[in-house]
Amino acid sequence: MRILIIEDDKAIASNLYDFFEARGHSVDAALDGTTGFRLASTQPFDAILLDLKLPYLDGLTLCRKLRQECQIDIPVLMVTARDTLDDKLIGFESGADDYIIKPFALKEVEARLIAMHKRYKGKVAARKLEVGDLSFDPKTLSVRFANNDVKLPPKCMRLLALLMSEPGRVFSRKELELEAWEEELETSDTLRSHMHVLRRALLKAGGYDPIETVHGLGYCLTSSVQN
Repeated sequence: MRILIIEDDKAIASNLYDFFEARGHSVDAALDGTTGFRLASTQPFDAILLDLKLPYLDGLTLCRKLRQECQIDIPVLMVTARDTLDDKLIGFESGADDYIIKPFALKEVEARLIAMHKRYKGKVAARKLEVGDLSFDPKTLSVRFANNDVKLPPKCMRLLALLMSEPGRVFSRKELELEAWEEELETSDTLRSHMHVLRRALLKAGGYDPIETVHGLGYCLTSSVQN
């Protein structure tokens, strides 16, 4: 893979760089957010390892700019010392695909980057989807609900696209995980976190949450969104 490391700690960045290079990967590195953003937005990478605390441009803002302004869907593994649920939700809202806590094992970082790269498919759908006053255009990666723009990370867009493909149908956890991650996840925390981000964004934009939790089964886009 071609990996971009954005990490301001020189010792950590050097350790990661040497490890990935020794494993046969092509590696670039940036020690601040501004340089990292310039590299990520102008050069092709298979995956990005992104620290949260960076000089000039923090990791959350950098990731958000890549997703919303540049419409770049490169898989992003966010690195941080923070491990609360709220911290993870903020990371996912900004567009991160996965999250790893410091200190970490180098082999685990590589394994996660490889897994993200294998799952990466680019655009989440081929045609524009419209259900009532909810619409999603995969070509522009734009989501609108009740005439308001909705900003979503890539995984949430894939989940929404699947739910919108058959409104009223209950999609199982397995179906949703296979659509967004192309595999079943070991725990349901990641799916629940992304669904929470998706539902909160829709609620903020449209005034209500059109997604229903069907306990023991999964989730569905409720028929009320069509009214």
